[in-house]
Amino acid sequence: MRHSEAVPIGSPRRNEFHTFIIATIPCLDRLRILVLETNTIPDKLLISMRKLKLQIQLSLDGFAAGPNGEGDWVLLAGKQDPAALQFTIDLADSCDTILLGRKGVPGFVPYWENIVDNQPDSPWYPVAQRMVTMRKIAFSRTETDIPGRNLEVENGDLATVVQTLKVQPGKDLLVYGGVDFVSSLIDLNLIDEYYLIINPVAIGSGLSIFKERKVLALQSITSYTNGKVLHKYVPV
Repeated sequence: MRHSEAVPIGSPRRNEFHTFIIATIPCLDRLRILVLETNTIPDKLLISMRKLKLQIQLSLDGFAAGPNGEGDWVLLAGKQDPAALQFTIDLADSCDTILLGRKGVPGFVPYWENIVDNQPDSPWYPVAQRMVTMRKIAFSRTETDIPGRNLEVENGDLATVVQTLKVQPGKDLLVYGGVDFVSSLIDLNLIDEYYLIINPVAIGSGLSIFKERKVLALQSITSYTNGKVLHKYVPV
């Protein structure tokens, strides 16, 4: 097959490599897409890929959790700003799949299911509805079944599965945590948009999502009345 144009690696149209579909195959009752990484891509084969978006709370000194995983400091900013809540809703509406690490499921799935089932007057109810009804994929090396509504378990290689999800049709992908899982996604250069919510609280020590130097480009800053500041970054 001849194509007159090709897009080289390093072009602005893809950060580090290009991915394109060369075949589709059924596997384990799900349609998986065989993905090939190449030095150049014929222009006609370029596809619009889904993005993986990260939304996460950080302390003023850059930690995503306390030394033992504590997250109580996120609530110290005081009264919720409706604009911040609406941002969370809007970002969720731009996605149709949430990615989770196995260790993050117990703190995520039951929490939102409880709000949907028992707290209809909660200001977070609209968010909870989305968290419960959206497709969720939990990555685990050991578990094959984890309880949760609209939750499925994935035992495959993290990078391969996420790259496959990105070329499937649908809205974007979303991840909220936890620290180790997000760190793995960052190390594999899988995050396409970073939404870092900086809290006006320094905790002194804790867990970071960044394990090595990572250069990002700032796209926007939004401040909220409760003192939190949203920074949107993308990879360079």
